[in-house]
Amino acid sequence: MKRMTVVAAAAALILSACAGNPEGKKAETADAIESGEAVGTAYQVDTTQSTVKWTGTKMTGAHEGTVNIKSGELFVDNEAITGGSFVLDMNTISSTDLDGEYKEKLDGHLKAEDFFNVAANPEASFQITEVKAGASANEVKISGNLTIKGISKNITFDAKVDELTETTVKASADFNIAREDWGVNYSGKEDDLISKEINFKIALVATKA
Repeated sequence: MKRMTVVAAAAALILSACAGNPEGKKAETADAIESGEAVGTAYQVDTTQSTVKWTGTKMTGAHEGTVNIKSGELFVDNEAITGGSFVLDMNTISSTDLDGEYKEKLDGHLKAEDFFNVAANPEASFQITEVKAGASANEVKISGNLTIKGISKNITFDAKVDELTETTVKASADFNIAREDWGVNYSGKEDDLISKEINFKIALVATKA
């Protein structure tokens, strides 16, 4: 009985030492595929109103931040999004939960080879390959090639069309990816391991070109 108690305690300790992933549904991930030519009317992504927010967790807490959208477009046909793409400026990746020296250290580490190796890979991108209807009128299931650190994978996730008019498209998504699929392998300190997944919250605003 005493041995079983020790084993149970050890198992509990190991489980408590694991870094839980941030909240969010993990995107389905597969090999990248060729994307066809999008049909419909082009809407240019407004980079001043659109946002990409990220969250990463670790044993002792979490970090949050942003990365700027450099350019992008969405295509609309028959009152539905049919395709699109956007490019991220990885030089702008930044934490928003820290200040001063701690922020500078984390931001610098995120740009280093341990994480996104921004010097060699200054951009990341997403190219829609398929859009399917979702569970409700304003929900869609989007598939597309996500390229980070020069590695492309096709991911599928749920998204919402928050607004679609003659002049404006607003869409949002909230999903996780397994960072190791894109070569982001840094595990953290032995006593402060970081989560296997990163959460992204994306809000796009696009206006008719």
